[in-house]
Amino acid sequence: MTNSAKTGRDNTRIDPRGRKVKILATIGPASRSPEMLRKLFKAGADAFRVNMSHGTHKDHAEAIKAIRALEKEFARPIAILADLQGPKLRVGEFKDGSAVIRHSGHFTLDRDPTPGDETRVCLPHPELFGILERGQRLLINDGKIKLVVKEADEDRIFCSAEVGGVISDRKGVNVPDAEIPIPALTDKDRKDLAFAVEHGADWIALSFVQRAEDLAEARKLIAAHKGSKTALCAKIEKPMAVNRLSEIIYQADGIMVARGDLGVELEPFEVPPLQKKIVNATRRAGKPVIVATQMLESMIESPMPTRAEVSDVANAVYDGADAVMLSAESAAGDWPEESVAMMNSIALQIESDEGYKERVRLLETQPDPTTSDALAHSCMTIADTVPISAITVFTSSGSTARRVSRERPDTPVLVLTPSVRTARRVALLWGAHAVVTKDIGSFEEMIAKGKRMALRHGFGEPGSRQIVLAGVPFGTPGSTNVLHVVTLTGDELEKHATQN
Repeated sequence: MTNSAKTGRDNTRIDPRGRKVKILATIGPASRSPEMLRKLFKAGADAFRVNMSHGTHKDHAEAIKAIRALEKEFARPIAILADLQGPKLRVGEFKDGSAVIRHSGHFTLDRDPTPGDETRVCLPHPELFGILERGQRLLINDGKIKLVVKEADEDRIFCSAEVGGVISDRKGVNVPDAEIPIPALTDKDRKDLAFAVEHGADWIALSFVQRAEDLAEARKLIAAHKGSKTALCAKIEKPMAVNRLSEIIYQADGIMVARGDLGVELEPFEVPPLQKKIVNATRRAGKPVIVATQMLESMIESPMPTRAEVSDVANAVYDGADAVMLSAESAAGDWPEESVAMMNSIALQIESDEGYKERVRLLETQPDPTTSDALAHSCMTIADTVPISAITVFTSSGSTARRVSRERPDTPVLVLTPSVRTARRVALLWGAHAVVTKDIGSFEEMIAKGKRMALRHGFGEPGSRQIVLAGVPFGTPGSTNVLHVVTLTGDELEKHATQN
């Protein structure tokens, strides 16, 4: 496949980009304008992250409108992920605005709202008092200050400063060693979730996940706002979530490896193996996994990344992540377009490596003992045995596309669906390229349309072979039971040049 957009006779275009891994770009002040969003899309962005921690609902609504205009212009589904802020634990205020905690000295967090000093400060989170135990850590200001609990009761937490430093008003607090008895959704999150669903977000990313049950309330709220088609992504950013990873993956539709907070609450050298563990576990479950945070961090200010950053992105691609994410690089940096283009170039280079196919398949998948999973696995086996130009999947819910993507086939996956919502969700799946098309009603129509769409969108040429995968009866989620290998002749394109 080439990087150029393919144009059919009806001028419908789909741009396969020649890349399997997807790029998720965060929207912010540097990229919110329709002009810059268009540049980011053309540079390689497949999906956009709306960070609900920053900006107003008006800002987000305008960005979402601009993204949907891009969809129409390029006839390509684009996923929008709304990332909820989650609860934030912060210290209170200081009488001088800041204070210095002496290294190896003592410091107390209490419930007294009086402005703090070098010996104490208010911690306005009563749920933390009484649950902390001796030896547990409190990390302040992204881990720059490290306190160790010596004594704790209902009114105060007496600590020693393992690492001291300057502490100022409202700095964040991380509690890595205890499960915090607060819900993952705040009042702000509930309002932001309602806004995101009502404005057509395709994915909701839930922060502060500690247990599988944290996803239940978000599911209910999504359903209450008629957003049953909206997918739920669990952000793994706390050690407690890592300890319950399998249960969280089971309840979520996708996973984000949120390395920012995870790197604060754990030692830096603990994060890389955990990243691989999370990616592998999510891949085995056949759900999309996003690797996020600080991937090209230096490109916030520099037009070129460091060699270490390039290797970081490359490793995520080699590991078979579904998507790699840009945060401040595209949201607030000086080089948003260049950051997306660089990530695109890195991914293309790695995927062209002769060892990539073997590396990305080192992980053995664990398909369920169903006909659907068996057929999805067979697609990869067939494509490895005989030349296949595309695996064309008919799906209404996206589950068949997800099953095929899990196998990481070397062959492009063309996803045909009558649902624009499904097509947008699929935009985050590894190797999947979605096209919205009319539903089908017969086996003959399925084969004809599959051949026609493959030709129209550049996933083959006359004489090449194609796998068609679908379920009968058509339109029934989870009923995949037909696998057919066909040869493209070109007659379908000539005969049905103006059909969808």
